[in-house]
This record gives sequence, structure tokens and C-alpha cells, in this order.
Amino acid sequence: MEKSVALELKGISKYFGTVVANKDVSLTVLKGEILAILGENGSGKTTLMNMIAGIYYPDEGTIVIDGKETVIRSPHDAFRYKIGMVHQHFKLVDVFTAAQNIILGVDDGKKFKIKEVNARVQEIADKYGFIIDPKKKIYDMSVSEKQTVEIIKVLYRGADILILDEPTAVLTPQETEKLFSVLRRMRDDGKSILIITHKLHEVLSVSDRVTILRKGEYIGTVETSQTNETQLTEMMVGKKISLNIERTEAKNVCDRLAVSHLNCINHDGVKILDDITFTARSGEILGIAGIAGSGQRELLEAIAGLQRLNEGEIIYFDPQNRETVNLRDKTPLQIRELGVRLSFVPEDRLGMGLVGNMDIIDNMMLRSYGKGRSIFLDRKNPKNLAEDIIKSLEVVTPNAHTPVRRLSGGNVQKVLVGREIASAPTVLMAAYPVRGLDINSSYTIYNLLTKQKENGAAVIFVGEDLDVLVELCDRIMVISGGKITGLIDGRTATKEELGRLMTSGTSMLKEAEV
Repeated sequence: MEKSVALELKGISKYFGTVVANKDVSLTVLKGEILAILGENGSGKTTLMNMIAGIYYPDEGTIVIDGKETVIRSPHDAFRYKIGMVHQHFKLVDVFTAAQNIILGVDDGKKFKIKEVNARVQEIADKYGFIIDPKKKIYDMSVSEKQTVEIIKVLYRGADILILDEPTAVLTPQETEKLFSVLRRMRDDGKSILIITHKLHEVLSVSDRVTILRKGEYIGTVETSQTNETQLTEMMVGKKISLNIERTEAKNVCDRLAVSHLNCINHDGVKILDDITFTARSGEILGIAGIAGSGQRELLEAIAGLQRLNEGEIIYFDPQNRETVNLRDKTPLQIRELGVRLSFVPEDRLGMGLVGNMDIIDNMMLRSYGKGRSIFLDRKNPKNLAEDIIKSLEVVTPNAHTPVRRLSGGNVQKVLVGREIASAPTVLMAAYPVRGLDINSSYTIYNLLTKQKENGAAVIFVGEDLDVLVELCDRIMVISGGKITGLIDGRTATKEELGRLMTSGTSMLKEAEV
């Protein structure tokens, strides 16, 4: 039976000054389907979805819902047409419960009885397979629980068309699969679901059709069952690109950072790092694998001077004067003053890495670039550095004076990673540096990490894609529940072995011989 059209875009264009975000985009969304919207960073995916959700208004073109031309000037208008959007960054009040957040802003002229709201929320959860406690406070929730609240929020308002912007960006593989199961149930119930994502294997797993945008223009729509990663990548980029990671042999390997018996207890008295001991070596990439929340972020923050330790040492071997320095309990400023060049790409790029209201040039000035060599040829001043990063990493922006908050999430990530690498570090720590990046940009970052390794840096890479970890890293350390459960050779590692170690409660440590 042929599905009917839920939503149709006709000749949609959107301009921000001289920047063309979308140009003459036309596409259809069917009832009871999952449509993936695919494209490189800055291709106009989020802008297009924001116009459907009423956040932006198109400069040209029309939106048709259920066969009727409509005007959507606000999110309130979108809700009237049963459209709801779940954004990449959640819009929740931490001190409220799930149910309170869900009814926040609902104005249907009725007085709310929280018991009835809780019951309705539970009813929606049971129907689609969500796991949620309506009475639980947001600040006590995991990332996946917060996302559940956001999705139920739009369903509570009666949405039949749901837009999800990078819904799996911070989810574990297990949480992702649970989400996909829920989305399939919603699709089978007749909902139309649009997903913005960069993860091609997820696109192939969950979607029915895929629409590709490139530089703001519509390229085409294909049946998911009739395509593959190579075809989708070529449609996104406009040319053939290699999806292979070339792991070069580690050369001139020597100890650069020795971490010994690190223990860290958080404010709730929970041990988040438990006797962590390892060595990072110059000329190699040390991968760190683990389920989200296993202590990866805290470990990197401890090395960078951002996390207080209860026990342990962090010994840095200075390549210049051959001296050793204990970095424990030193601030990031003290670490830099000691001549230790640590670069840290945090998981929270805007919260810790960049200042959103500052332009790209000013964000370059947050670091000192007077030392060392870089892949970027001209580093005479922050302006030149900003322009070099824009060019080298293909950052989509009107110019270097644009505030970083106006960039797409992927382009923000490029600016951050580019800035950190440009500091020519002797130790480069990167936590999820390709999160939110399209596949072409991701492989650019992988190559940059390899370049740093070849330049003699000790690279510590926290990643969530096990295939990439196996292909890219010389050694892979696995953390589970704040403990190291394995240290294995990247050349012989398998995803299955890593998966077992990630869910292991006891240490099965095997030192890699590289």
C-alpha cells in the first residue's frame, strides 16, 4: 500500500546576509516513515529543519502539510500543525521533574493535575517502549533519559511529525539501539520521523529513505535498502573519497606521560577513577574505549589539570631538557608555565573548549601559539591562524569574525580541534573529536591525529566508534567503571574483544607489545 505524503517542501530557500543556507530545496516526507537528512557540516540540514519547526522562516518557497499550504512562523505554529523538534542541546529545567518539563509551556486552557500528567506520560512511554520515571528530577537523569523527556514532550503535545537533530551524538551503542527500537514503533504507529545525523551505519540501520543535501542544495533522495555508505558519501561530498584509515608505523617511540595509580572520588563519594596506571608514548596513538560515563572524561581532565585527584601521579617527560615533572595538582596555567605543551579537546566543546559569543579569531587568542611547529604554515598571529584553520579544515563560515555560536555544531568542532592541534603539542588529548562531524571531516581529523603522531606527539584519543579505534590506534586501553580492564595492541584488537572488556567488571589487563 502506497504511503500518503505528510509534509512537502517546495523551493525552500534561506539566506543569512550573503550566506546561502538553503537554496531551492524541495522534498517530501511520507506518513509512517523514517527519513534521514544527510549532508556535510554546514550543508543546511539543521537550518532546513528549523524552518519546518518554526524557528526560522523561509525567504522563498512553501511548506505543505497534509496537502494544504501552511505558514509556520513560530514553534507554536509548528505544534498547531503537529510538528515537534528535539534539538541536539536539550531545553530542560534541571530542578523540575520529567512531567513538569513535559507540560511546561502547554497552554490549552486546562488546569493541570500532576497525577494525571504523570499517568499520561507513563501511557505514552508504555505505548512506544520508553523507560521513564515522570517524577524524577532532570539533574538526576542520564543523557538518554533527558532525551526521552524531550521526545515525550513533543508527543505529549500531539506531534505526528518529529524532527530529531543528532539524536545519538552522546548515546552509547546500547542506548542508540534502544532509541531506534522506539523510533521504529513510532513509525509503525504512523508517525513521520526526520533524523539529522552524520553516522552512515545508523542511517542504513534505522531509516527508510535518505535525503542528501550539499552546500544548502537538494541532491537527491534514495531508498535506504538500495544504497550503501560509499554511494551516500559520494552524494554528500560530490566526489569519491577514501574511507580507509592508514595507520603508520610508530617511530622513535619513547615514554612521554606516565600515569600512576590515579584515584578520584567525586562530590557524592563515588570513585570515578580507580587505580588508573598507564604510559602514553611519543610517536603513537593510544586509544581509550569504554561505555560513556566510565571515567574517560575525568581521566583526561585530570591530566589537563581540570580534575582534582585523591591519589596518584602524572609524570611528564620533557623532550627538551630530558627532565621529569609531576603534573598532579597543578593548574592548566601552571602546566603551561612549566613548558608542558598539553592540548585538550574536551567533550563539551562550547562549555569548556570555546567561548560562543567570541569570534573565531578571539577564540584563537585563548591559546599561545609561539612554540613549536604546526601543520598550518602561517601562524604569525591569531587572524592568520583562524584563516588557516578555516581553509585547512573547510570550516563553513562567512568569515573569521563570525561568533562561533553561529556556526553549526560540526564547524565548531573543527575550530576547536584545529586550534588545539595548531599549538604543536607534545601530548595531544582528544575526547570525541569527531562527534557531530560528517564522515569527510571525521577522516580529516583522523589524518591530523596521525600527522601529530608522526611529528612525535603522544596522542591520547577517546573514541566511541570501535571500528575507528581498531583502525587508527597503536594501542587501545579499555575503561569500565573507572577501572582499566584491558590494554591491547590495536593491530590485533577486535571489536568483539573491546566490547567484552567495555562491559567487564573485573580487570583482564593484557599489556600490548608495540
